[in-house]
Amino acid sequence: MTNYDEIDFSPIQALTEGEVITHSPVRDIRLPSGKVLALITLDNGRDHTRPNTLGPATLTELGETLADLKARAAAGEIHAVGITGKQYILAAGADLSDISKVGSRDNARLIAQLGHKVLGSLSELGVPSFAFVNGLALGGGLEIALNSTYRTVDSSAAAVALPEVFLGIIPGWGGAYLLPNLIGIENALEVVISNPLKQNRMLKPQQAYELDIMDAIFPAANFLENSLAWADAVLGGKKVDRKNEPGKIERLTKWPIAIKMARGMLESKIGTVPKSPYAALELLDKAKSGTKAEGFAREDEALADLVTGDQFAASMYAFDLVQKRAKRPVGAPDKTLAKKVTKVGIIGAGLMASQFALLFVRKLQVPVLITDLDQARVDKGVAYIHEEIGKLEAKGRLDADSANKLRGLVTGTTDKSLYADCDFVIEAVFEEVGVKQQVFGEIEKVIADDAILATNTSSLSVEEIGAKLAHPERLVGFHFFNPVAVMPLIEIVKTPETSDAALSTAFVVAKSLGKSAVLTADAPGFVVNRLLAKVMGEAARAVYEGTPVADVEKAFAPLGLPMGPFQLIDLVGWKVAAHVQDTMVRAFPDRFYANDNFHALAELDAVVEKDKGGRVTGWTKQAEKVLKGHVGSSPASAETILRRVQDGLAQEIKIMLDEGVVPEVEDIDLCLILGAGWPFIDGGASPYLDREGASERVFQGTFHTPPIRGIENR
Repeated sequence: MTNYDEIDFSPIQALTEGEVITHSPVRDIRLPSGKVLALITLDNGRDHTRPNTLGPATLTELGETLADLKARAAAGEIHAVGITGKQYILAAGADLSDISKVGSRDNARLIAQLGHKVLGSLSELGVPSFAFVNGLALGGGLEIALNSTYRTVDSSAAAVALPEVFLGIIPGWGGAYLLPNLIGIENALEVVISNPLKQNRMLKPQQAYELDIMDAIFPAANFLENSLAWADAVLGGKKVDRKNEPGKIERLTKWPIAIKMARGMLESKIGTVPKSPYAALELLDKAKSGTKAEGFAREDEALADLVTGDQFAASMYAFDLVQKRAKRPVGAPDKTLAKKVTKVGIIGAGLMASQFALLFVRKLQVPVLITDLDQARVDKGVAYIHEEIGKLEAKGRLDADSANKLRGLVTGTTDKSLYADCDFVIEAVFEEVGVKQQVFGEIEKVIADDAILATNTSSLSVEEIGAKLAHPERLVGFHFFNPVAVMPLIEIVKTPETSDAALSTAFVVAKSLGKSAVLTADAPGFVVNRLLAKVMGEAARAVYEGTPVADVEKAFAPLGLPMGPFQLIDLVGWKVAAHVQDTMVRAFPDRFYANDNFHALAELDAVVEKDKGGRVTGWTKQAEKVLKGHVGSSPASAETILRRVQDGLAQEIKIMLDEGVVPEVEDIDLCLILGAGWPFIDGGASPYLDREGASERVFQGTFHTPPIRGIENR
């Protein structure tokens, strides 16, 4: 058992330079019953755009505040302690910039221990403690609440979550022990592991209340007043019912089964490379028995291990890209140059075009026009959009008036003259230069001279698409990723002719759509598809050499991608994949692999067999017939396949940087994280390739100097 009072925390007090301290002032509130509640309000003195965070200086001050309150409770001066936050925010967790510069494993352990000492004291004040979660509560912010005796939540709070696993660490200030013992193992597995791995999904206040993470929920208008009245009732004997709290039977039977199933799910979904989900699983497993002190001690060691490792260092690099670089795109012209978009035109009415229309109308709330070759296709597209709006209404994400307004803004026609007043027109037609040139040629005759044209091409030359335009300077590449509503990236492609006004409009529109945009030059495949084509090409090469498809999938596992290459091909479509490979081989025949037989596979209804988890296990009988006679008898080993793809990616990224496809390597990593689901624990491709030695093998250097490594490996 760790005695936190005997630990010397001075080594991490030295890390507080530059910390934005969240202070913990106290005021006494006399409750209607006459009892006194001492209320702490966490506040860093900034507005809501700079959330409260919990660095060493903040924790030290909060610890001193709580020690004073414990003495006052012992003296009978107060009957309860409450803790809340500044407007809209309780706390957004640990100050990650502090954690990333701890310098040693011992210091990393001290960060965990200081959090346990301070937050743990919320349950040892001698009087009940109440967390009034008035807004955002992430990581350590939620752990403040979990360490308190009781919890209320504002129904309008932005989010409640333990996102640590997403960042390559674990809930290390009590969350991994306290949560499963509060809401049961299955619910805790969802909050601690499943949600972070689903693109960092967070809980809404109502969900947190229904899970019993929160004991009461109140509307924003009278949140603190209602919370204080509720606390007074609890102090007066009101019973707090927690239906999800685990009993003996759950601990003996359900707990081990849930852990076993979760382990199997992790192995099938993410492989065994990521460390934090398995560390969290181990902590949740052991939380079923033993004392809180033992649980906290296990968290201290697990957090120290992970904070000093490569995966956390890479995660912090990735987190910084997504939180900062993505919000200030490099190369974007001044936004004042952007044309105001009051009507959007979409050429095409198929599935992709309809997804565009739904996104544009929801986010921009301007008229959206779709057209196609015949009225039947147009009607089908409009019906799909209306149906999707109806689904959002049924889920309560739109009220009836808003849904009707959006439906009214979407129109479909075969009459292209109605494009005349569109400010921004994007095509979603067949991926063939001639087809795109033809539709743009027709539209350009109708629209205003300063209207912007955008192409959603995934790999074709934007300059070539615009070659026959009277005003090629108005054309910009605007490449979405599928599914359009979910994927956060848009590659904005600039040709030598693209004007700053067109480019600025594209960036402003992308931001209005809620997307992150990265500027790329007009090069084959741009960024994401060029590098995924390298991955898929190496997978295809191994298969045609004679390697079983399931073995190829396993060989790619160390990359940490969300799915194997053939699982990905099956998702995006075999015809699309074959087309992209052809494009890349035409551009760079010496560096990319394609096989004519791939097109024959693409004509089949089903190409691969998959297990229940979606993993590719083999070819269909039809595919085996198509492959017969085209597959060699020299299977490659897993090591050979992995090295070829690592070295191929390192070579391609280096060439892309030398050619100026993007301004810096950070933009490539950002594209891969947002557009290809490249895991945070890799930091995108470049930190991973540096660590694996591929950069050194290919160009005798590294993408980052020094390479992005954990403290233990520097």
